Amino acid sequence: MPWYVIRTKPQHEIKTAKLLENLGLDIYCPVITEVRQWTDRKKKVTLPLFRTYLFANLENSNRNRVFEAPGVLGFLNWLNKPATAKPEEIDAIRSWLNNDRLDGFEVNNLKPGDEVEIKSGKLAKKQAVIKEIGNKKLKLILPDIGWTLTANVQDVL
Repeated sequence: MPWYVIRTKPQHEIKTAKLLENLGLDIYCPVITEVRQWTDRKKKVTLPLFRTYLFANLENSNRNRVFEAPGVLGFLNWLNKPATAKPEEIDAIRSWLNNDRLDGFEVNNLKPGDEVEIKSGKLAKKQAVIKEIGNKKLKLILPDIGWTLTANVQDVL
């Protein structure tokens, strides 16, 4: 079954995912945890990785069930068809969020705009373009799947 991409109202991703899971659907809402600073405190906040998007592993005949949950706007379309993600792409997101290392290339002598190939891990054999290199972070664009990833430099060395 394909993973369909569902569009949601802004800031309804996590709530909508829980409602759809309660309906018995296989839903994936990748989340990250960030520390946010207020004037009087710091707090850990759980945020969706992709704002206004969820992934649903559905049969084509079951697609309309997602509209039973408030917050669903519809399916993301690509070339007049519902957009889908490959299972290996969903696995790569899960692996990356579970702090699996992004191995396979060295940061030495690289500059923004350089193309690299990831040699191992869940994203092996994927081409990436370096967008930014900082002291602690490296931003990569994976054009064939339309992702931008940020990795800690020590994770890729």
